[in-house]
Amino acid sequence: MKLNINEKTGKTYVKELDKSTSKFLTNKRIGETIKLDTIGLNGYEALIMGGSDKQGFPMRKSMLGTKRRKALLKSGVGYKHPKNGQKKRKSVRGNVIEEDIKQVNVKITKTGKTKLEAVFKKEEKKEEKPVEQ
Repeated sequence: MKLNINEKTGKTYVKELDKSTSKFLTNKRIGETIKLDTIGLNGYEALIMGGSDKQGFPMRKSMLGTKRRKALLKSGVGYKHPKNGQKKRKSVRGNVIEEDIKQVNVKITKTGKTKLEAVFKKEEKKEEKPVEQ
């Protein structure tokens, strides 16, 4: 699962979570506040804004539950209208996070002592490997 962390400055950082660390997100809804202490960001709190599943279908706040459903939409997440007033039936996910969700978008509401930029630069340096030719 990927966790897209958005700062107030407009920068977005991506944190790759494995199954053991992504369990703290299961059964959380869009609009809930979560603490990011479990992934190494001590003191940070974030608001869940949305996400998408493995096939790319977006989560919609107004859809209750975890399943994918076909809804009649006229605006909002998961729908681009070609004409004003036109409605279309589109597949969207519910607002509860489960194992099928591939990407979760969060917005930082409370910052910790360390800056995100410093935390993610350390991780990038660890992941870099020399290229063999």
